[in-house]
Amino acid sequence: MTINSSDPAFINISENIKRIRNDINEAAVKSGRSESDVRLMAVTKTVSVDYINYAILNCGIDLIGENKVQEFLSKKDYLELDGVEKHLIGHLQTNKVKKIVPEVDMIQSVDSLNLAKVVSAEALKRGICADILLEVNIGDEESKTGFDKVAFLESVSELSELPSISVKGLMTIPPICEDEKELEKYFSQMSEYYNELKNGNYPNFDFNILSMGMSGDYKEAIINGSNLVRVGSAIFGARIYK
Repeated sequence: MTINSSDPAFINISENIKRIRNDINEAAVKSGRSESDVRLMAVTKTVSVDYINYAILNCGIDLIGENKVQEFLSKKDYLELDGVEKHLIGHLQTNKVKKIVPEVDMIQSVDSLNLAKVVSAEALKRGICADILLEVNIGDEESKTGFDKVAFLESVSELSELPSISVKGLMTIPPICEDEKELEKYFSQMSEYYNELKNGNYPNFDFNILSMGMSGDYKEAIINGSNLVRVGSAIFGARIYK
């Protein structure tokens, strides 16, 4: 891959990732952990292949997340993915499950019992085990997908018994909050759910990921227990929608 090192976009990506890693380290220390305890995901929604490959090859990015099935499938053959984990992080329609289950290492956005059942059935049919996260709508927002808090807790037992899936943890997108304490309240509640389920006796639950925090709030998320942050625009710049 040929890189035009004078292109300011590449320089910005390098500088942004360095800054974010410093932020991650500082926030991890505040939470009693180290930088190595928190994974940085580069969110590649609308990002060109050249910029993604630069982040992988030149900046040490080893985890990427795509929001849409079709966008990932259209890019994957052009990406330098050796040693790179691929996660789907956006809403997944049940009719697209069969396309994405064999293509990614994890589906972070399993937002209903029905979707979990469809993923389970597809993985079983393929003879594989699909790693998933359960997405919780922690703010009970009508505009967002995810288990509502009541349905989530009621579904845990049934989710834990589905074949051919391994539930690795939880994911959330909190409401936009003007007050930092309100934001931390949502993150703290997710952390409580995570620790409760991690310490429970649930078949197929192998909790090691609490995925919360994005470009605008990843530091607060880490301080409140996140160990995977999903960062897009803070790395690649504002998204360009076609």
